[in-house]
Amino acid sequence: MLSLLYQEGPSTKGIFRRSGSAKTFKELKEKLDSGAEVDLARESIFVTASLFKDFLRNIPGSILSSQLCDKWVSVLDQGNNEEKIKSIQRLIEHLPRANVVLLRYIFGVLHGIEMRSEENQMNAFNLAVCIAPSLLWPPVSSTPDIESEFIKKISSLVQFLIENCCRIFGDEITSLFGEI
Repeated sequence: MLSLLYQEGPSTKGIFRRSGSAKTFKELKEKLDSGAEVDLARESIFVTASLFKDFLRNIPGSILSSQLCDKWVSVLDQGNNEEKIKSIQRLIEHLPRANVVLLRYIFGVLHGIEMRSEENQMNAFNLAVCIAPSLLWPPVSSTPDIESEFIKKISSLVQFLIENCCRIFGDEITSLFGEI
């Protein structure tokens, strides 16, 4: 999924914003969940993006770890960008290795899409609004008002992560997929 999103996302207007066919999404999700072979290259990139966000939402405790939720939310309240980046790097060290590897690929994809935002209309802000709720959620449910405020904060955090991903994860995230 990430490879396809890396290849097609930068040239796809509204990637992650638009959703594909609900029927196709459901059928493919059932196939993937059962372990059946699926050729996503034959499907709409919007369905693939929807499947990927669904995959992220089903990671127990979220990829950024709901246990660290308060720390993630407070990162942007810290001093200058350098201090924020250092705090983010320290938080990343507390995540399981599998989460860190997946995050690097995710932000490699998001960076590639953001670099061509004039073509796809998905700048860091738009990408963050679409993907942030799939990356982190509070450990307990809350009121709609509190949840709305939380989503705004997480979207700002994800926007910062996208805009600074090379400094946070290293310049090599731009070449994780090699020459496709």
